[in-house]
Amino acid sequence: MAKEVLGRGLGALLGEIEEAYANEMPQRRGDVKEIALGDIRPNPYQPRKTFDPESLVELADSIRDHGLLQPVIVVREGEKYTLVAGERRWRACKLAKTKNIKAIVVSITQEQMREHALIENIQRESLNIIELAQAYEDLIKIHNLTHEQLAQTIHKSRSHITNTLRLLQLSKKVQKALLDETITMGHAKVMIGLSEKDQIVMTNSIIGQKLSVRDVENMVKTIKDPVKESAFSEKPERIMSIDLDLDTIKEWMMMFGFTCKAQNGKLTIGFKDQEEVGRFLALLES
Repeated sequence: MAKEVLGRGLGALLGEIEEAYANEMPQRRGDVKEIALGDIRPNPYQPRKTFDPESLVELADSIRDHGLLQPVIVVREGEKYTLVAGERRWRACKLAKTKNIKAIVVSITQEQMREHALIENIQRESLNIIELAQAYEDLIKIHNLTHEQLAQTIHKSRSHITNTLRLLQLSKKVQKALLDETITMGHAKVMIGLSEKDQIVMTNSIIGQKLSVRDVENMVKTIKDPVKESAFSEKPERIMSIDLDLDTIKEWMMMFGFTCKAQNGKLTIGFKDQEEVGRFLALLES
């Protein structure tokens, strides 16, 4: 029962956000104030950490030519103000070197300010996939919601919520590779559940060997198969004494970032430099 009440509280918050946006429209222009840019600080609870520089420059150019058409929303704190919504516009105004910015002053608590920032960015789809996952997790913790309740509140599928949250299980290196688009979402999903060490090795292999999602799926199966894993943990002489599928060994070597070919009963390993040779020898001795 408590969760249902909290869920309705989040729903009410969505209504407050919509009302705040309605207040930004021209008919409420009398409520808009001119505030010095230097008197405003960004929302410390802003879930969005990255802002596209090129997009900010374009917005700054538009503000120079046409002015700021949509005010930001702020809360007063002493003699200064804190942003509730509109950090991208605030940053663009700083780029445009305007002295003041149009703003609507609202009265809300710090907790509401945090929630407003989360909901605003989710609704406007301005978060990258990792920031979105973190925003979902924060809302779930704040309101003690289930995945299903959050899905219903923000009009997303439960599977979308669950699958997005699972990305937080990835190591920071893998998350960065995903955001940098050096690996795809398909690659990332396959690596969920692996140890951080295996995730990093796999990510390096994907980037270095340009592996497909299918390649990664096969390699993950090898890692998770205890029979194959125990076979690979043996010393080199033990590996040579048993009849192993060369394609399996090839996948294992590629997992560690080596260029490898299996053909006509032969296994060929290529090395780019002496450092790779040293890494290979260290692997054999481990």
